[in-house]
Amino acid sequence: MSVLKSPEWVYKRLMEKTDQTVIVDVRFHLTKPDEGRKAYTKGHVPGAVFIDLKEDLSRNPEEHGGRHPLQDPDLLAAKLGKIGIDRQTDVVVYDDSGGMFAARFWWQLHYLGHDSVYIMDGGLSNWIKAGYEVNAEDPRPSEREFKPALRENELLDAKEVLKRIGREGSILIDARDPSRYTGETEPLDHRAGHIPGAKNFFWKGNLTEGGLWKSKEQLRQHYAALDPGSEIVVYCGSGVSACPNVLGLKEAGFENVKLYAGSWSDWISYPDHPISTGAEDDI
Repeated sequence: MSVLKSPEWVYKRLMEKTDQTVIVDVRFHLTKPDEGRKAYTKGHVPGAVFIDLKEDLSRNPEEHGGRHPLQDPDLLAAKLGKIGIDRQTDVVVYDDSGGMFAARFWWQLHYLGHDSVYIMDGGLSNWIKAGYEVNAEDPRPSEREFKPALRENELLDAKEVLKRIGREGSILIDARDPSRYTGETEPLDHRAGHIPGAKNFFWKGNLTEGGLWKSKEQLRQHYAALDPGSEIVVYCGSGVSACPNVLGLKEAGFENVKLYAGSWSDWISYPDHPISTGAEDDI
């Protein structure tokens, strides 16, 4: 079953008026960190709670770990419990950025062992386009206890990625814009290029021209050049835009998909790590 759901599906869930479904707003702006919360206070899906990428889903950056290192699992679990989420709660998440931040939230809950997290396709804009209302009410959810059960085999660090360069049966995927992948531009990090051997699948390739997610068949075509039997390791700049590719690959039927959460900003924090520029050979 797809984790991607229409606004109509979400609305029906809301009309059931049950505390078994929690709606989460994760709107964010990478260069304006306060914009997501400001937008939430102006209007959101009724009953939605707000989760902040920087404050809730990430811990403070250090020498290594990248620009948006994953939040400590126990701290995130405590936050989830406070907003009414345990591992039995159905969760619907949305952003307004094509699903990039929603996918990061989806992946982190998946990593913590949650199996019922859905993404509202098209985000808040699609909700409004479908004719549904927004409000600025601040919900007060009943607290629960979230007990994490980490899927540790789906997360890699820099040492583990280094071992996979050139390894048969492992494919590295870079989810960044092609110009950042090739090293032509680098607006965010101090070194440009990509991990040697990585192939470029820009994360927006998961979306249609209208900004909605592609169907499962379209995603299978998008990733058709990849061996479904291989281990797929996905990274981006800081572990955020890689998550839509992880989701897209899983929607397309790939099972052995892993995230390098530190991503490029972590990779270049090690001076001796190899770097490539330009395009790699075709898959």
